[in-house]
Amino acid sequence: MEQQYTKIMTAVDGSSEAELAFKKAVNVAKRNDAELLLAHVIDTRAFQTVSSFDNVLAEQATEMAKQTLNDYEKYAKNAGCENISKVIEYGAPKLMIATQIPEENDIDLIMLGATGLNAVERLFIGSVSEYVIRNASCDVLIVRTDLNNQLPDDDKN
Repeated sequence: MEQQYTKIMTAVDGSSEAELAFKKAVNVAKRNDAELLLAHVIDTRAFQTVSSFDNVLAEQATEMAKQTLNDYEKYAKNAGCENISKVIEYGAPKLMIATQIPEENDIDLIMLGATGLNAVERLFIGSVSEYVIRNASCDVLIVRTDLNNQLPDDDKN
């Protein structure tokens, strides 16, 4: 029997890497007749250093996240994906994407874009995708290529 995924999560943050993963997640969700969960995590640590603007910045980030998720949802629906849900969470992206969101939503596949971090950045802060691979309790697929399985132009050099 073929592996059948029922709930696929993709984390979107507006980056080109996340967009590659999102587009492939739409196709995988369609093929599996699965629910597609679009997740966006707002990193609250970014607001801790700017005390007087906390609420304004958080509200702006939330509005931008809502718009981003709505745009992705529209694309997915136009591509023929029917069962779509969205979630905006606040906290550490690594933890939220690896454990909290998948556990709360019974996710059986996480699809993420490959990180753009260089070796030094990975050494000191680690990438979200690296953390998710090590800590998620479901399958994880890291997307590096576009829908034609080609590296994006800026990665070919």
